[in-house]
Amino acid sequence: MGGSDEVRGSGDVRGWLSPKAVAAEAGVSQEFDLSQCVREPIHLLGGVQSYGALVAARLHDAVVDTVSRNAGGVLDRAAEELVGRPVTELIGDEQWALARESTEAAGPSGGSSEGSSHGPAASGVLSLSLESDDGRVRPFDVTVHRVAELLVLEFEPRSTDGPFVFQNFYPRVRRALHRLQGATGVTECCAAAVREVQALTGYDRVVAYRFDGAEGPGQVIAEARNEGREPWLGLWFPASDIPPQARRLYARTWIRVIGDVDDATVGLLPELREGTGEPLDLSGSILRTVSGYHLEYLRNIGVASSMSVSLLHDGELWGLIACHGDEPRRLTPEVRAACEFFGIALSLQLAAVAEREQADELSGRRRALAALLARLSSQAPDALLRPGSGLAGLLGADGALLVRGTEVAATGDPVPAALPGLLERLASTGPVGEVWSSDRVPEVLGLDAAEAEAQGVPAGLLFLPFNRDGDLLAWWRREQPAPREWAADPARPVRTGPGGERLTPRGSAAVHRATVRGRSMPWSPAQRVVAGELWREMSGLLSRQMAELEARNTDLARTNEDLDSFARAAAHDLKEPLRGISNAAAFIVEDAGAVLDATSLRRLTTVRRLAERMDGLLDSLLHFSLLGQVGLEREELSLDEVVDDALLVAGGRLAEQGVTVVRPAPLPRVRADRERLREVLENLFVNAAKYAADEGTGERRVWVEAVPVAEPGGEDGRPVTAVVVRDNGIGIPPGQHEDVLQLFRRLHRREERGGGSGVGLAVVKRIVERHGGRLWLESPAVAPDGDREPGGGGPGTAVWFTLGATDAP
Repeated sequence: MGGSDEVRGSGDVRGWLSPKAVAAEAGVSQEFDLSQCVREPIHLLGGVQSYGALVAARLHDAVVDTVSRNAGGVLDRAAEELVGRPVTELIGDEQWALARESTEAAGPSGGSSEGSSHGPAASGVLSLSLESDDGRVRPFDVTVHRVAELLVLEFEPRSTDGPFVFQNFYPRVRRALHRLQGATGVTECCAAAVREVQALTGYDRVVAYRFDGAEGPGQVIAEARNEGREPWLGLWFPASDIPPQARRLYARTWIRVIGDVDDATVGLLPELREGTGEPLDLSGSILRTVSGYHLEYLRNIGVASSMSVSLLHDGELWGLIACHGDEPRRLTPEVRAACEFFGIALSLQLAAVAEREQADELSGRRRALAALLARLSSQAPDALLRPGSGLAGLLGADGALLVRGTEVAATGDPVPAALPGLLERLASTGPVGEVWSSDRVPEVLGLDAAEAEAQGVPAGLLFLPFNRDGDLLAWWRREQPAPREWAADPARPVRTGPGGERLTPRGSAAVHRATVRGRSMPWSPAQRVVAGELWREMSGLLSRQMAELEARNTDLARTNEDLDSFARAAAHDLKEPLRGISNAAAFIVEDAGAVLDATSLRRLTTVRRLAERMDGLLDSLLHFSLLGQVGLEREELSLDEVVDDALLVAGGRLAEQGVTVVRPAPLPRVRADRERLREVLENLFVNAAKYAADEGTGERRVWVEAVPVAEPGGEDGRPVTAVVVRDNGIGIPPGQHEDVLQLFRRLHRREERGGGSGVGLAVVKRIVERHGGRLWLESPAVAPDGDREPGGGGPGTAVWFTLGATDAP
């Protein structure tokens, strides 16, 4: 399809050639090096096609700098006579002024560096006449373009069709463009284009060729061919057919014509320019000679003449219209201009079609985005991952993933195993808020399809980092193997053959069927835009929620501070008047007890008892409030040792009630505050003693264990290690489980079951929650062996608690 091209330098050649291409090249012979084709500076080949002559003159003084060596035969002036002389001696002052004006507005069309990047070359076409020594006036079509400080004139003897006339040119192009504008899709546009170009030029085969990425292979998507020629429609051609430097040159010139593949190249005088030490840059030249690799390629597929018209999108090479002739063919400037104009119009039409399709897709996806955001409303961003949210479908993905801090929420089954680590690696290299996407992630990572599948790497990935902390939103796609028909085996782009052919002949006999793996469906521009819009909406939502959370936390901290201050003040300041009341009552009894009647004495005694009870309640309130202020000192502890410490205090109460503590198995180590954990166990043991089963109902016991259990209300359902203190006492009715955890709530009258303030379980609950854990009750409780104790006994109560995420296993 193409030919060789200019490169950035030899250092990156092996990086551009695929490993398969390099291996294939190595297996051919020592005579052919495919990388030489990739390195070839085709804009500096130092020659032109022989049917015309080239003259390059300096703009500032009109002195000829470079001339093609066939000037004597074409212009009747030897090249040696022209170099260093004013070009006006050849064409006259008036025609030199016209030539300058034809390109003056556009500026330079090329550069002196093969790595330079410019838009398509700006050129003009003039009808000039030269008078020979014998008085003959010969007409020429002259194509003019600028290269840095030079004005390059390319002379072609005018054909018998006469000079270029716009009135003759315009109707043909207008009809072709009218047919083109009726097409609606990319394929339809290209199909119309190849038919019109064939009608304009008369070539035997015209194809539209679209590249798969900037450096990828290309596919024939439309074709017009004369009868008897094998079809190429749908075939793929290896990327090595059109190497990088050729693609850059196609992006800098709209049209490239080869009149005869067997034409003898004409050199330039001088071969190397004095100022640069290199041949004249012919990037924008119509007559530029052709690489030997490309000529060989064309001969191998039976082509005698060719033309290529570049198709650009946003300044990048999108594809080509490639024309092949069975016989040598020269195109007049009029036809070339028509084809160039047609290439420009087709590029614009393809861009318009693509923009229209993108606009339609974007409109539909924005509607889906609006519906998704409406469902999300003021909920947490995690709601995006709930079933039915439509997040994955928003971009046509197989799944989505949201990372916020240490939490990872995903939708889609199964989630690729390598996805979280891969996102962490890629997100650290990209800017915040910018979409990163690829439909060939394994290729980006240097993996083949089998390796990617084994490692759990998705084929397609699109994500946006929210911040530098690793928070992000991502979508992934599974691999979509794509069958392709190649014009030749892409693993063997080079092959020797009879007559020394070195580039593989293309044709139906060489069709190679293969499946492309490691790729997903590509991400469209509309999908990238919608992903960015969702990112902005979520960023705003997260910012608003963060501000609201900070405001609530501030209010809560203030409220807690006020409550704690009130509790401390109430507990501390009220104790003094209570002591005064109690003391006053005691003094009255002591001083006047003999003269008071029994009723008055009973009432004074009641006052003292109530004051003492109030003092105890205030002590409990003060202790409860201090639990919210005292920091935890977590350490790794032996739970058995903490139980032993708690029994030093509570053991007497248990013994009084005849309650035995049982540890069915050694207890594990945990991370907790020793004093607070001891307080939890003390309260639970005291409660077990208070609410032991009635006498005569069997042996009284309390069991202490640490077992894995599904935490009630847990989000993931995974078991956690919980401590359980279980007794066979009188139990707690299930309807009162929440009540007994409240401050100052008891199930019995205060004088029953050993009395108490009803603070114990509330203190236990607060300490557990300070550890980040959870507490819950079960009643009736069954003994560890699953049986009731002999002799019956009450249903009992089990108090379960965890100590947060830092529990030891």
